[in-house]
Amino acid sequence: MNPTVNDSSRGIRIKGVSKVYSGTARPAVDAVSLDIAHGEFMTFLGPSGSGKTTMLSMLAGFVSVSAGSIEIDGRDVSRLKPHKRDLGVVFQQYALFPHLSVARNVAFPLQQRRMRKADIAAKVAETLELVHLGPYADRLPGHLSGGQQQRVALARAVVYQPRALLMDEPLGALDKRLRDRLQREIARMHRELGMTFIFVTHDQHEALTLSDRIAVFNEGRIEQVGAPAELYERPETLFVAQFLGESNGFRGTVDKAAGVLRCGAHALRAPRLDPRLDRAEGVAVVRPERLSLHGDAADVASGRNRLGATVTEVVYVGDRHQVGLRFADGTTGTATHPVGSPLPAMPGECVTVSWDPEHQSIVTGGAGAPVPPVAAEIPADA
Repeated sequence: MNPTVNDSSRGIRIKGVSKVYSGTARPAVDAVSLDIAHGEFMTFLGPSGSGKTTMLSMLAGFVSVSAGSIEIDGRDVSRLKPHKRDLGVVFQQYALFPHLSVARNVAFPLQQRRMRKADIAAKVAETLELVHLGPYADRLPGHLSGGQQQRVALARAVVYQPRALLMDEPLGALDKRLRDRLQREIARMHRELGMTFIFVTHDQHEALTLSDRIAVFNEGRIEQVGAPAELYERPETLFVAQFLGESNGFRGTVDKAAGVLRCGAHALRAPRLDPRLDRAEGVAVVRPERLSLHGDAADVASGRNRLGATVTEVVYVGDRHQVGLRFADGTTGTATHPVGSPLPAMPGECVTVSWDPEHQSIVTGGAGAPVPPVAAEIPADA
């Protein structure tokens, strides 16, 4: 990933931005504030209708701001027309000119800026090499694959060196193999250009792979912003935990003094509790790969949280087994188990599930996120 430049005079600042469409009950974007550093790869992640695309469209100037302001390099651009913001934009639909060659498509924004022909030719050749399309300069878009067309769209968006590149689901129309290839291409372009990239997606893997930071959107607001590992390992809300990968959740009441999450008469060890959650309802979130399975409860090391479950299914997914679990109260969960290591139980058999309390997060429900029931009876002395 490209390290961000700590320069307060450069970058994008979103301050209390809202968008309310006429005839709607709630804002599409609701008082969003976010600073994006110069040279950063920022991803807006969230489900359909969460506000991420509307926020990108307001950045680009295609949608007006109802409240708040947007600054680029210290200049308020909230009321500027799109072509005056000096931003490159790439959509899922490539919008290439079908009657123009690849080179002429890429040259178009330079011609609009009235650059000299010799300078245009040099810049187009340089940019086509950046996206590995030099030999295709004279081809028409209709004679290219979907991935090649997307690279032409990327080249056209960066050829004039805009202040930032905005991408709205740019890989959504491609198959998985091609998506993976273009993800690597986009990451390479970001490193080589040193430009600010803002990327919109609902694909968690894509966000984790590409981003310096991720802003998770839900119902028009940002639930959490952070580096990929931070959001995955330390989600702050249940929505973030559930949307960004698979998770197991165990509900209870936070007892800060005892350092536990109390589930009725039972308790989960819970270090690093946020004092603001004391006596509040919380959910212990544990990722499937953090769970260990034991055929004998005596094999569980002291200090680990533990509970019993029944294995419901074992699915081979290549490098691991995905193990379905059903706990004593009927709650279901998932653990992963490495291929090559003997499974401690098969479907229909009982197993002890354990995890290190350091590898869990205690979160609140978060906007719109259902709170799962208690997973199982947990001995008070566990």
